[in-house]
Amino acid sequence: MIPTARQSRPRTYLMCAPEHFVVEYAINPWMDTTAPVDTALAVKQWDALRQTMVDLGHTVHLLTPQAGLPDMVFAANGGFVVDGVAYGAKFRYPQRADEAAAHRAFYESRDEYAFVAPTQTNEGEGDFAYLPDAHGGIALAGYGFRTEPAAHAEAAEALGRPVISLKLVDPRFYHLDVALTVLDDENIAYYPGAFSDASQRVIAQLFPNAVVADEADALAFALNLVSDGRNVVINTESTAFAAKLTAAGYHPVLVDLAELKRGGGSVKCCIAELRP
Repeated sequence: MIPTARQSRPRTYLMCAPEHFVVEYAINPWMDTTAPVDTALAVKQWDALRQTMVDLGHTVHLLTPQAGLPDMVFAANGGFVVDGVAYGAKFRYPQRADEAAAHRAFYESRDEYAFVAPTQTNEGEGDFAYLPDAHGGIALAGYGFRTEPAAHAEAAEALGRPVISLKLVDPRFYHLDVALTVLDDENIAYYPGAFSDASQRVIAQLFPNAVVADEADALAFALNLVSDGRNVVINTESTAFAAKLTAAGYHPVLVDLAELKRGGGSVKCCIAELRP
């Protein structure tokens, strides 16, 4: 069967350089405070990722890194934007709480966004994903480790979009964006084992043509990728899943983010999509 021809679409993204990246605390299973971090290497790898997005024709805005906030590099966690409405983040752990203000300041400084302050704990695109052409436009939302289910209802009200709640059950996949990813405006890829049985049934019903990852793919952070509909930017550890994407008609673009994986993130964690 010949894969469907995939079409890229120019996107707008938000990133933050890891100038202060270290692992001084452990708030997910991937963080090891005893292992040294090469901050200069992390910056070099991050900049190659940023340049890759620019070379693919996308617009990249930058947040200013702040000392004392080493996880600011994981910019996807700072909000969730749909049609110019930015639903802000409220972080689970105090170590990251001050990041929310930096993201809020970015959105409030730009006329194309209307910022909605959250009252419920949520970690932005870490636990939210949007598909504008799926079922009339829906958001998928994870809960179980970081984001409270009540934030899903709050996001639906703020954004005016249906939000489908999905329960994460494996602490290694503590955010939705390490267990499920948007490949284009109407389809996804995901690792079933990260979700409850009921959530697996919901996903299978909504996305019968999804690309399914196995445990090895998920552990390599293969699902923590960014796709423009055709070009799929994915980390270099994920060659097996890249082959699956190629078979499905996508074009993998591999980048090395091994140093940032020490913080529990990869490509998607570093990139928030802005939808003005």
